[in-house]
Amino acid sequence: MSSQPEAMNGSTAAARVIVDELVRCGVTEAVLAPGSRSGPLAFALYDADRARRLRLHVRIDERSAGFLALGLAKVSGRPVPVVTTSGTATANLHPAVLEASEAGVELVVVTADRPAELRGSGANQTVDQTNLYGRAVRAFHEVGPATEQAGQNAYWRSIVCRALASARGVLTNDPGPVHLNVAFREPLTPADGRWLEPLEGRSGGRPWTAVVPAPSPIAPAADDLPARTLVIAGDASATMGAAAVALAESRGWPLVAEPTANARTGPAVLRHGSLLLGMPGFVEAHAPERILVVGRPTLHREVQALLSRAGAGTPIDVVPGRARWADPARTATRVLPAVPVQAGHRPTVDPSWLAAWQAADAAASAAVEKVLADRSARPGSVELAIATALHAALPAGSLLFAGSSLPVRHLAAAVPREGVTVVANRGAAGIDGTVSAAYGSALAWQELGGGPAFALIGDLTFLHDSGGLVAGPDEPRPRLTIVVLDNAGGGIFGLLEQGNEQYRTAFERIFGTPHGVDLAALCGATATAFTRVSTADELVAVATDPRAGFQVVSIRTSREDVRAVSAEISDAVRAVLGESGSGPPADG
Repeated sequence: MSSQPEAMNGSTAAARVIVDELVRCGVTEAVLAPGSRSGPLAFALYDADRARRLRLHVRIDERSAGFLALGLAKVSGRPVPVVTTSGTATANLHPAVLEASEAGVELVVVTADRPAELRGSGANQTVDQTNLYGRAVRAFHEVGPATEQAGQNAYWRSIVCRALASARGVLTNDPGPVHLNVAFREPLTPADGRWLEPLEGRSGGRPWTAVVPAPSPIAPAADDLPARTLVIAGDASATMGAAAVALAESRGWPLVAEPTANARTGPAVLRHGSLLLGMPGFVEAHAPERILVVGRPTLHREVQALLSRAGAGTPIDVVPGRARWADPARTATRVLPAVPVQAGHRPTVDPSWLAAWQAADAAASAAVEKVLADRSARPGSVELAIATALHAALPAGSLLFAGSSLPVRHLAAAVPREGVTVVANRGAAGIDGTVSAAYGSALAWQELGGGPAFALIGDLTFLHDSGGLVAGPDEPRPRLTIVVLDNAGGGIFGLLEQGNEQYRTAFERIFGTPHGVDLAALCGATATAFTRVSTADELVAVATDPRAGFQVVSIRTSREDVRAVSAEISDAVRAVLGESGSGPPADG
């Protein structure tokens, strides 16, 4: 930007400086929802996009915009701003802010606002936006309207640097969303005016304030961990997942990993670890002497039940990877700064420990495969078989975004493999914005040089964010296949206590929620390519077609079969392991 006073009004000056400093701080993608009060920021983002300083994405729905930005940030590892106008537009970002907060995603919320003289006056589209997102954001900055005084350039730039440092958790090890509430006075377009001071930033494109991160934490030694340690990997970064795999393999420890740990590779991982943990007799006979929890377990009741029981006498180490740690049972013994490593000398190893778990896992896998094979001979498609078949068929280098209801749980039973990165919204674990988050994740993945992207979601999740399909003709589109498991309602509720027989009369209306929507017609309204298939083989062929671009593929399944298959699998695994009685309800 120029080192001389420039011909522009105050609102335009503020917006241009804010966008310029965002880019200097590492922003490469930005999302905008249209509005009048945010006009100065919209013009500044448009100019930055045309100059190829960042890539701009425009969405008409703020909720979709928020989750698109979240998906971009989740996969790119960079902060991504989402910009809205004032009023209720700002409230529509709240679900994405909550997800980003719980997941530690660097979402930068930039809301335009009325100046102080219009607040509390009944002015149109004016609500109280001060600290709108409460404690869900890592920082809130009120950016006042431009005033005719020296020092505004430094004020705007320093606030942007502070906000992005907070989003990254540079000084706190607690990354997450931040909120900049920027007040603009009219004119809101680049009308004539003359700003009183130069607006240039630091030389060489540097940020106004460089924040030096603290050194990475030193990983503790694993020497004091006993030979009979069980590793549980929940939602975690790729680095943490890889470290968990390496440690488990080096020590001969069984590893129970959720799909988004991206740690389901190698001989230590148990394909059906959660099923084994649901077998009391087996767990009692093979009780761990210590449990190491990496990341945040979110999927399996059996895991949470183990952590609750074990806390009474079994030490539990938690490796959260950031300042906040998950311990819903309040049983953690220690919180470690990083996944432990071997110090170099020979550790104590008990080969029989891993072998016992592997043998049980192999027996459970055979039992599950038999159930699925028997089911395949009957009419209808089995969701678990579809999900695992798709996962196995994806080309190396793929990204797979999993819906937070049944799909991510189905993938927990997939055959472990390398070459597929699984992501999901496991912070608040809602179904909000899943189409948009998958869209953003795919864009970021392919911008980084990744291969095709896929999303596996349920029909209610798809309908909840069908607005995520709406993108203008000038918007970037990823190579993304959205696979919809259409069981005509809320399938996961049938696996919970609400699905028990005594609630059948009420269940269908208030939990099953059949919708009767024609998905083909819905996709047609947005000119989205749509294919309906009837078998897993067809689905795999259409989904993995190398010629495919952005498309939706749907397959009809049965909610009743979901519950029945889950019960059959539990019974089959219980039988091969010599267990008796009924197990706990399936995952919630």
